[in-house]
Amino acid sequence: MTDQLTGADFLPANEQSLALFGLDPVWLVILKVIGVFIILVLIVLVTIWAERRVVGRMQQRIGPNRAGPFGLLQALMDGFKLAFKEEIFPTAADKMVYIVAPILSVVPAYMAWAVIPFGPEVSIFGHTTPLQLTDFPVAVLYILAIASIGIYGIVLAGWASGSSYPLLGGIRSTAQMISYEIAMGLSFVGVFLFAGTMSTSSIVNGQVELWYGLLLLPSFLIYATAMVGETNRAPFDLPEAESELVGGFHTEYSTMKFALFFLAEYINMVTVSAVAVTLFLGGWRAPWPISIWDGANEGWYPMIWFLLKISIFIFVFIWLRGTLPRFRYDQFMRFGWKVLIPASVAWVLIIGIIRGVSDEYGLTPIPLSITAGVILVVGGLYVLGWNVKRRRAAHLATKTIPTKFEPLAGGFPVPPLPGQEYRPVRRTLSGEAGVASTVPVGSDGAPESDAGIGTTDEEVRGG
Repeated sequence: MTDQLTGADFLPANEQSLALFGLDPVWLVILKVIGVFIILVLIVLVTIWAERRVVGRMQQRIGPNRAGPFGLLQALMDGFKLAFKEEIFPTAADKMVYIVAPILSVVPAYMAWAVIPFGPEVSIFGHTTPLQLTDFPVAVLYILAIASIGIYGIVLAGWASGSSYPLLGGIRSTAQMISYEIAMGLSFVGVFLFAGTMSTSSIVNGQVELWYGLLLLPSFLIYATAMVGETNRAPFDLPEAESELVGGFHTEYSTMKFALFFLAEYINMVTVSAVAVTLFLGGWRAPWPISIWDGANEGWYPMIWFLLKISIFIFVFIWLRGTLPRFRYDQFMRFGWKVLIPASVAWVLIIGIIRGVSDEYGLTPIPLSITAGVILVVGGLYVLGWNVKRRRAAHLATKTIPTKFEPLAGGFPVPPLPGQEYRPVRRTLSGEAGVASTVPVGSDGAPESDAGIGTTDEEVRGG
């Protein structure tokens, strides 16, 4: 077996050298940081507006259309409103942690973009530099570590508020972090095995001919599912489920602190979308047939393709929120531990076998990996559908509906279930107990005999 994980037999050898990074002057680094910050703020503002407009169209309503043309300034006006609202501190809150938690949530969301490549080398004021802040051999692990730190902001916010509902939201976030980050990390293993590196720029350069999303289809689907859970978005928005937790971990927050949580959630949406594009959809490289054009992957054009790919993921986020109901907590945990993690482990084992066999016998791993991925996805969907059908049949088999119906059996009138027969009833007063009783009557007005229900006043009184 060869020592090198990548080779010309299945991947292009065009890898960007890490020596390109760390050579920029200080003013250029500051300019890049400011540029990334501005781009993220603009993307968040457009995403909030797009979510309201798209969900409004899905629900057959207009959406924001007052602030600015087509409501484009609505998100900006909401930010001004939160900035000038009265600030409220809960009496039972731990003020230090209460203040630090929103900062701890939003800062890591920005820090993850330090290793995200926007494009190839370009010229900025006469200096040739890559459209990326920095890169190093374990850049993807850095993204995972930063994402884990961001979750602590949510956990500490729930604890520091001194309230029960935020605490429950923080506890749910802890379980969610443990459950879905395992599957997310395992989905990256296949990319590492085929790319032979954890550098984001090198992974992008390894997808010149074929995207890893096609080569490693199960890894892409597992990551796409896990990233929805990691960002607390529907149908996995359990930490902020307003139906049972009012608002979740940020219930006791207002003004700019609430705005920071809001900003962190949307930046995390963009971040996980950028990671998906970088690792599975060729990064900033143009898709086919645009890639046929020689200048498609040169200059500033790749940033356009990169942002368009991110926009597709953001639209899917919005689509899921507008169409799917929220999972129950037990369903949420069961799906993470019993479906995603076993599927990730099985796929990593298959990829390892394919790589070992290919290197040992000189085979091309691309067709083997694609075939195995399609088989695993189709087989997994079949097993999942069969399991859902089996559970539903078992539930219907154990569920019995009585044919005779008493509308006032529970003390208040209820409608009959399908298959039940409704019979009119009349009220009689029980002299001994002093409470109302019900006696079913027939069509002629005479009392009917029924098991467990008195047909006369004496039987009602137990006589």
